[in-house]
Amino acid sequence: MTKTEVLSRYFGYASFRGGQEEIIDNILGGRDVLAVMPTGAGKSLCFQIPALMKEGTALIISPLISLMKDQIAALKENGISAETLNSSTASEVSREIYGKAAAGEYKLLYVSPEKLDTPGFIRLVSVMNVSMVCVDEAHCVSQWGQDFRSSYLKIAQFIASFAKRPTVAAFTATATQLVREDIVRLLELREPEITVTGFDRPNLYFEVQKPKSKLNAVRKYLDSHIDNCGIIYCSTRKGADELYSVLTAEGYNVSKYHAGLDPEKRRLSQEHFVMDRAKVMIATNAFGMGIDKSDVSFVIHYNMPGDIESYYQEAGRAGRDGENAECILLCGGRDVGIQKYFINNPSDNEEMSDEERSRIKQRRFRMLNHMIAYSSGEVCLRKYILRYFGERTDENCGNCSVCCGERKYSDITVSAQKVLSAVARTKERLTIDEIADFLRGDEKAGLDPELMKIKTFGIMNNLSHRKIREIIDYLLRENVAETDMTQGRSILKLNDNSRNVLFHNKRVRISIAQAGEKADKKPKTEDVSDEPFDEALFNLLKNLRKTVADKKAVPAFVVFSDATLRDMCRKRPLTNEEFLQVSGVGMKKLEEYGPIFLKAINLFEQKING
Repeated sequence: MTKTEVLSRYFGYASFRGGQEEIIDNILGGRDVLAVMPTGAGKSLCFQIPALMKEGTALIISPLISLMKDQIAALKENGISAETLNSSTASEVSREIYGKAAAGEYKLLYVSPEKLDTPGFIRLVSVMNVSMVCVDEAHCVSQWGQDFRSSYLKIAQFIASFAKRPTVAAFTATATQLVREDIVRLLELREPEITVTGFDRPNLYFEVQKPKSKLNAVRKYLDSHIDNCGIIYCSTRKGADELYSVLTAEGYNVSKYHAGLDPEKRRLSQEHFVMDRAKVMIATNAFGMGIDKSDVSFVIHYNMPGDIESYYQEAGRAGRDGENAECILLCGGRDVGIQKYFINNPSDNEEMSDEERSRIKQRRFRMLNHMIAYSSGEVCLRKYILRYFGERTDENCGNCSVCCGERKYSDITVSAQKVLSAVARTKERLTIDEIADFLRGDEKAGLDPELMKIKTFGIMNNLSHRKIREIIDYLLRENVAETDMTQGRSILKLNDNSRNVLFHNKRVRISIAQAGEKADKKPKTEDVSDEPFDEALFNLLKNLRKTVADKKAVPAFVVFSDATLRDMCRKRPLTNEEFLQVSGVGMKKLEEYGPIFLKAINLFEQKING
């Protein structure tokens, strides 16, 4: 079969998306490749199709068990022989997989990087006909990548151990030029063809909010998106636990996931979300890389991440099916301090030299500054992201909170100077709340009596504690002040920007975005259409899909994606031939699901036609 015939027969698509065919041709031609493609652009097909066309078994190195399981389930649904080996695979199952892999019964074998140097796997590979090696989420090999995994450093040595080196393909969704260079060097790719198809996700709407109450902002959003599936990211486990507890107590259908939970709880939590038993996942960044749930319609960041790479990777888990989705960043005054604490207290570089640690810390602070600039919401958010990744664009997107909303400004320079002066006069040793109490002149707050003798004590007694906190939070967000963790206390500190406000009359203005109308932007791809469809039939088919998925114990999107169901509603197939014309329907899915879905559509047609 040709690559187009494989695409149609197994995956149900009539044509390739941008960049896919070029990447596939290079792999089939035996050339190493590095492909940078945005989430939802069809990276997996770029190595799955060559794997089906080449003799032997393709090894797919993937970082997360959940990703491997989802992709294996989807491949099997399409009639493709594939399996996975990882730390969760039971010993008796592993023995069976080892035997079948040695006999060449799989076209794709997914493995975790930790498996590569185990004696059993090394023996297995020595007797296998390995057609190619694919490294998924390849940015994990780079210390400049947001998801660095030391286990990825084993990959180059593993590939070098082959008597005859196979073709190597590396894939990632988010990689700056620096990270791309690292990937090529550390994986020892040989004169790779580097394909960057672009970073833009036109179907995603980006928004930065600076609410008085993040919790109220989340409540308001969830109340207006009751039927939607989404993820809420928190910077800390404690934050995720607290948000989960509050929302659960208030009756919201949420689950939670972070590294502090035991493995079984994490597995069940993820299963609830993927199987649609929980509509919203509250999580830290431990959740999500490679999550293949296609119908996530929103991602809310409850805290600001430490870098643009992490933010775009996590926000990009929305709208994987090509449908419109929303990515909302909630900014607060403590967010920057949390990220600075993480940078100053790393947990993954014990084996590095002092020079390396210092270099990485400086780099992380520069990355944080880019994230702070993004969160200020002063320029088109999409343009800022694209330029960060090296994609030049001068046009505003018309589909972010900066482009869609009006802005109002309020000069708070005098208030800022009062706050910063208080920090200086108290010798930078008070927390945010203590500074607020000091400025209000609260004699019952338990402050050191000596502080009450300072000239600026009570200088803002006309404002409430909450209002002063709002001003301080804004100064922290805009990097006009900063916090430092000292003995478990978040101490308010001055920086160069603070001194410019105090001594050089630098103005401080609060920028407030006013709500505007979002654009209806969506990528024009083979499997996504703007044509209308019958909502009643769509809901009927969604319920049927859930019934089928529950019986098979697989996620609903593994049976059919929402985009496929919508195309089904538009085309309303009544025969096998017409069913095959639906985007996302291949021969295996026709055989397995055609009869029941065609019957449902036929009955629907009969009902509406009398």
